[in-house]
Amino acid sequence: MYRKKTTPTQDDPQEDEDKPEWEYVPRDSKKMEGKNHEDYSFTIPFLHGNVDHVVVITSKQEQCNNNINGASFISTCFNGLNALSGVGIVSLPYAMASGGWLSLILLLVIASSAFYTGLLIQRCMDTDPTITSYTDIGDRAFGKTGKVIVSITMNLEVYLAATGFLILEGDNLSNLFPNMKLEVYGYHISSTCGFILLVSLIILPTCWLRNMNILSYVSASGVLASMIILGSAFWAGAVDDIGFQEKGELLNWNGLPSAISLYAFCYSAHPVLFLCFALCTVTYSLMAVIGYLMFGSNAASQITLNLPTNKMSSRVAIYTTLVTPIAKYALFLTPIVNDIEARFQHSYNKRTCSFLTRTPLMISTVFVALYLPFFGSLMSLVGALLSATTSITIPCACYLKISGIYKRIGVEMVIVGFVLLSGVIVAVFGTYVSFVDIISHL
Repeated sequence: MYRKKTTPTQDDPQEDEDKPEWEYVPRDSKKMEGKNHEDYSFTIPFLHGNVDHVVVITSKQEQCNNNINGASFISTCFNGLNALSGVGIVSLPYAMASGGWLSLILLLVIASSAFYTGLLIQRCMDTDPTITSYTDIGDRAFGKTGKVIVSITMNLEVYLAATGFLILEGDNLSNLFPNMKLEVYGYHISSTCGFILLVSLIILPTCWLRNMNILSYVSASGVLASMIILGSAFWAGAVDDIGFQEKGELLNWNGLPSAISLYAFCYSAHPVLFLCFALCTVTYSLMAVIGYLMFGSNAASQITLNLPTNKMSSRVAIYTTLVTPIAKYALFLTPIVNDIEARFQHSYNKRTCSFLTRTPLMISTVFVALYLPFFGSLMSLVGALLSATTSITIPCACYLKISGIYKRIGVEMVIVGFVLLSGVIVAVFGTYVSFVDIISHL
């Protein structure tokens, strides 16, 4: 909306006569008071407008301002790299083992598609200055229905990703301490399930925190963690006598859906800097190639499970893999918690509402992790059904609707339509294969 500017006082400098008498005020200006556009993020997990963290996708004007000094560019680049750097890197050798050498082309295709749709999201933002979150784009394109679909898809994605963190912790701790077993009231608990329960107790207090600043600083080390894991894996192969002797398969048609689903999981964020995508894609490709050369078709769902635990380089990689999810777990659940608390906070005390929301939510992820402790299959499902949808399909659909280019056939419409169709194909086939794989493990 627009409001009339206040008349300057005598102490204020006199305004120029040619300045407009009315100024623009965004919707929900009270909610946004004290915040600028940079306070809103379009990265996983911070996809909602009420989480105060650095934006990765910015408007054109802000990008021009940021490019004025190098420090802002470096900071933006680091935030973009951190948004893309995650635990998905440990599953890339397994993805290549599923699809073969030529599946690496699909990694480049997914990276290019995610980069392009990031630009589409930016264009959607530029059409309306009141758009501050991904759900706003869905609302602008398809109304309340679009907003609900985007919100559900994003929340389910971060929920299952957080569940994957617990499985990751359980698998790696069980690999380090394979003889740890529990028996409670006559019930035998495997080491993996036991460690999932133990880690959940460690993480639970972080879920009660109202201020996530400390955790966000730790989770911002995602770039460093990825470099450490990559370096440790290379050291294990080159120095610790594992070697790079595996030849692997050129192409495995049956494993392609799983491979491309895991690749999609790695690109669930949307920084628009080409440099961020290029560096992360190079890192992902190196990890996939190194792991596949080391273990071939025997690559586990996490490369850390293949590394010998008696070597220092392996322990560095494993411990680095263990630390990051502990810091990121509560951050990933934050968007879901904020949505729930916003609906019930008026009926309950804020502290009570927070406790009653966060604790059951975390307990539910523990149950899912215990019932479906299949990291590779679950992350493949997340990548196909949710990451491909939020990163590729939805941005294309929203851009087609907001821009109106669907009304006329042109080069841009063909390109966007092709990317949209590709996202749908990945979602359909990848989801089917992932479900079949999960059911076969039950």
